[in-house]
Amino acid sequence: MIKNLEKSTVIKLKDQVPYLAGQVVSKTLAQNDSLSLTVFSFDKGEEISTHQSGGDAMVTVLEGTGRFTIDGVKEGETIVMPAKHPHAVYGEERFKMLLTVVF
Repeated sequence: MIKNLEKSTVIKLKDQVPYLAGQVVSKTLAQNDSLSLTVFSFDKGEEISTHQSGGDAMVTVLEGTGRFTIDGVKEGETIVMPAKHPHAVYGEERFKMLLTVVF
C-alpha cells in the first residue's frame, strides 16, 4: 500500500522531500516484505555510507547529481544495484532520488 502521498492527485516526487542543510531527508512511500519505496534528498556533501541491501535496489535521480560507488548517475537516469552488493551514495551537489528495493 502506498502511504504518505495524497491519492488521486498528480504530484512531483522531487517535491515530496525538502533540502535541509547538512542532512539527508527521506520519506517512505511503501514498505513491506516484497518492496520498499523511498524518496530521498541529499544536501551537498552528505552521504549514505557503504552498505548492502537484501534486495535489488533501483535508484532514479529526480533532481541534481549524486555519486554512487557503482557509477555516477544524473537527473532522469536510473541504476540498479544488485542485492548484497556493497554501494554508497554521495551528494556531489544537492540532489533527490527515488529508491525502489525489491526483495
